[in-house]
Amino acid sequence: MVGDVAGGPARPPVRDMMRLGLVLALGGLLVVVDTTVTVVAVPAMVAGLDSTLAAVQWVTTAYLLGIVAVIPLAGWASERFGARRVYLVALGVFTVFSVAAGLAGNAVTLAVFRALQGVGGGLLNPVGQAIGMRAVAPDRRGRLMAMLGLPLIVGPVLGPPLSGWLVDAASWRWVFLINLPVGALAMLLCARFLPREATPGFPVRRIDWAGLALLPVGGTGIVLGCTLIPHASGAAFLAAGLLLVVVFVVRAVRVAAPLVDVRLFKGRLFATGVGVLTAFGAAYFGALTVLPLFVQGVRGDPAALAGALGVPAAIGVGVTVQVATRLVDRVAPRRVALTGVTLGLVAMVGLVAATTTNSPYGLIVAAATLLGVASGATILPTMTAAVRDLPANELPAATTLLALTQQLAAAAGVAVVATVLGVALDGPTGGGGVAAMLALDPGARSAAEADLAVGVGSAYGVGTLLMVVAVVVAVRVPQRVDREHVRQ
Repeated sequence: MVGDVAGGPARPPVRDMMRLGLVLALGGLLVVVDTTVTVVAVPAMVAGLDSTLAAVQWVTTAYLLGIVAVIPLAGWASERFGARRVYLVALGVFTVFSVAAGLAGNAVTLAVFRALQGVGGGLLNPVGQAIGMRAVAPDRRGRLMAMLGLPLIVGPVLGPPLSGWLVDAASWRWVFLINLPVGALAMLLCARFLPREATPGFPVRRIDWAGLALLPVGGTGIVLGCTLIPHASGAAFLAAGLLLVVVFVVRAVRVAAPLVDVRLFKGRLFATGVGVLTAFGAAYFGALTVLPLFVQGVRGDPAALAGALGVPAAIGVGVTVQVATRLVDRVAPRRVALTGVTLGLVAMVGLVAATTTNSPYGLIVAAATLLGVASGATILPTMTAAVRDLPANELPAATTLLALTQQLAAAAGVAVVATVLGVALDGPTGGGGVAAMLALDPGARSAAEADLAVGVGSAYGVGTLLMVVAVVVAVRVPQRVDREHVRQ
């Protein structure tokens, strides 16, 4: 076993630490892949369920809503029931409802099962990170985070290729059913290798019922609002969600044991790190959503090829993250974060240039690969730097807050991109969107391709602005952290 998770950081053998990281990474990979795995499968789901694009879009939205609603509970649940127990139960819930989603008979039940799948999945990454970060000494956290956080970066890039292959080789249902054997394997490994917990070295917080009502509902309102914009109801949901989150923050500063400890933002390193991750995450996940739709809708390529274009980006992520997470313990946090977001900005400009009906595949692949390299150089190193000087008793709250802000950023980025594309196609498809365009006859479809290309360019333009914001925030990241505090 690796050590006492709740009792404080031990110094386990490197082999045990590596094993723990790989086991937790497998569960995390399942959840993150499913955030983008449906992107390529949307047209097949519309046809297979005899449904509409508007209904099928809720398959992705419901999953995000489930994740957002439950993430605030991760820190408290880990303290109350034990991180190991919570992780195993959450993994089981995710796997069971993955199978239910694969067997769904209509879009409504599919969306419901996806929401419940998200409830299980939303706990896995923050709880898994807390398990790993507590189990090792601070000077090994960067190395462990390289394994724990790799799914957060590689997963979204692997989703489209996996989806494209499954849709073409079998059916869209296997996009969800594939989680059964992998989830079962992950549960067996976790039951065998996750450390058993000692008695906590700090008091377990009482549940913050008011915070539980405000934050999940507010986060859900924000996601719904971003999804429904430009409709009037979207603005109402967004305003209500933001208001509830503001009320939660004001209240959390004043109470002794809030659901999520927003006072962590008093630390400049943590606050700027979250700012960088939020802006970069919204741009990154939005871009990943657009690319397969652009290749299928504008270039007319099959689902498998649309997904395969993400493979070079995944390779770029995998190589870069292993280097960057080792450098983060030796290089100033500002330098690491600023390098990553600058690469992201260059990649976004390249994607804007590539959004024409006759742009060469080389340009598309190069820009997508550079975006993958940027994510590897930004997300994990910034996460590691943001939490590496925190004491063990603050890690559950910190990892929960990181997961929540990143998920909200990803959901907002995907929703904004979908809105921009929907507006671009309202005329040619009568409001039917990308899936409706793909179903048009060749003559009518060619007339809509130019509009989609403009919409994709606009979506990447939004991503470029978000990358500029990330660069501005990265400049404010501290040059160094308090090394004496890290050792405590």
